[in-house]
Amino acid sequence: MSDPHRILLTGHKGYIGSVMAPILVNAGHDVVGYDTGYFSDCTLVPDGTTLPELQKDIRDVAPADLKGFDTVIHLAALSNDPIGNIDEGWTTDINHDATVRLAELAREAGVGRFLFSSSCIMYGMSDGGVVDETSPLDPQTEYARSKVKSEAELTTMASDSFSPVYIRNGTIYGVSPRMRFDTVLNNLVGAAYTSGTVKVLSDGKPWRPVLHVEDVCRSFMNIMDAPRQDIHNQAFNNGADHLNHQVIELAQMAVDAVPGATLEVLNEPSADQRTYKASFAKFARTFPDFEWKWTARTGAQDLSDTFEKVGLTAEQYSGKHFTRLKWLNHLLDENKLDRNLRWT
Repeated sequence: MSDPHRILLTGHKGYIGSVMAPILVNAGHDVVGYDTGYFSDCTLVPDGTTLPELQKDIRDVAPADLKGFDTVIHLAALSNDPIGNIDEGWTTDINHDATVRLAELAREAGVGRFLFSSSCIMYGMSDGGVVDETSPLDPQTEYARSKVKSEAELTTMASDSFSPVYIRNGTIYGVSPRMRFDTVLNNLVGAAYTSGTVKVLSDGKPWRPVLHVEDVCRSFMNIMDAPRQDIHNQAFNNGADHLNHQVIELAQMAVDAVPGATLEVLNEPSADQRTYKASFAKFARTFPDFEWKWTARTGAQDLSDTFEKVGLTAEQYSGKHFTRLKWLNHLLDENKLDRNLRWT
């Protein structure tokens, strides 16, 4: 590892952030969290690390919040397509406008590195073709568009002293203190464990690049520690070629991880048919020594083992705490959030 970084980690109480925080701390970095706390109560397993933190909306970031940091790792976002479909303004305000302001303030404060958590979803539908960092961007949703627009504006901010990096994640899975069941492999294993049946709505042929949340966190740290010339103002598809899988493969792995579970392929015409395979050749060239420790199969088994350990119930799996859209709707219905997603 290079010298320890002083890191502002936004979204540290989210699905990725609550795994990344202890990994960074255990590696010797000085980490401060920044999170508005939407999902603070959505815990499945114990949260491993208590950080000094700013409990604050990312839309309200101020110059003083960035003082003294070497690196910003920016995870905070409304994190999926269904949320963006309810009110596009939320996604624009939080995912794009707040990201640009955060980066501007970070640059003014002398922050050297800005790691932006982006997404392979920005490539749109590729009909099974392989997409790399030079492929046309064809965002199909407000969430995807927010990532495209943010990357474009961050690119213009790069300078001799400010290095933004755009880390385009595939579909993330794996155990987290703030668990999600609205990502594909988590959803499939959860269904297998709680109902004994995995139902694939499509024909199962769509492709997804999937990667374990712990590997994601390690890859961010690896990029953060890299020589500046290797990462400055660049996009990286985050993952490895062997982590591209068809949905039917993932479903079978979920079934295999849960004794007695069965698989049904429904092949409904209205099912989500979005498909893309990502090329991770650039990541492999740039970081030849990085090791992806998890496979979808070992990850599925770990999910099943964890569900057994915590006694996951069908109510927990299908309930509001671990599906982001359901939880935000709950906070809105309870008048804990206003119609701008601000705490009342």
